[in-house]
Amino acid sequence: MSRLFCNFVRCKDNLFSKEETNMAKYVMYQTNDLNENGKPIVYPRMMLEGKSTTEHMAEFISEASSFTTGEVKGILEMMSRFLAQEMGNGRSVKLDGIGVFSPSLGLAKGKEEDEVDLARRNARSVRIKGVNFRADTELIRKTESACTLERAQDKPDYSSVHLSAEERLAKAQAFLEEHPFMTVSDYCQLTGLGRSTACVELRRWKEQTDSGITVAGRGSHRVYIKKNG
Repeated sequence: MSRLFCNFVRCKDNLFSKEETNMAKYVMYQTNDLNENGKPIVYPRMMLEGKSTTEHMAEFISEASSFTTGEVKGILEMMSRFLAQEMGNGRSVKLDGIGVFSPSLGLAKGKEEDEVDLARRNARSVRIKGVNFRADTELIRKTESACTLERAQDKPDYSSVHLSAEERLAKAQAFLEEHPFMTVSDYCQLTGLGRSTACVELRRWKEQTDSGITVAGRGSHRVYIKKNG
């Protein structure tokens, strides 16, 4: 226990020593979604350059403490097992300075449309579908403190081109001339719309008699197809 404590103290003293830092770059994106004032929504997005791995973290901690990289990897592996065990037992896990992990559920593949009556759902049709993460405010604060932002010069200010509703419909019609069906994600990529706005507009095209677009399937299997006639 004493060795672990000494390692921890040394790690805290050295982990965040000043090193040569790079400026993080960001670009401004504009969607065709409108805010409450009817103006296009504009937001910044960081340009991620590369990905740090477990190996990078292990080396980083090892250099700032007397832990070996193997010991660090072992601790991270046990942390992963602990998270899985606790969430699998129906608990969220809060790691101070990092955040809260919690499991999310969904229906098993092929079970989405099997049972309309929710009361008949049973455990065999429900699965762990993902893990939600909510960052600790301390992690956000430290990230902000470590970050120096610079606007990217090699990217346009806005990523999407303004399209009218008629132009978006034309893109969807052209897509269906070459593909048997279109998903909401396809429509988002075609038009630059956010998912919620795309869903609303696709329902509008389905209800519009001269749009040439109708729907097939239900629930998560719903797709949009070319209307016959």
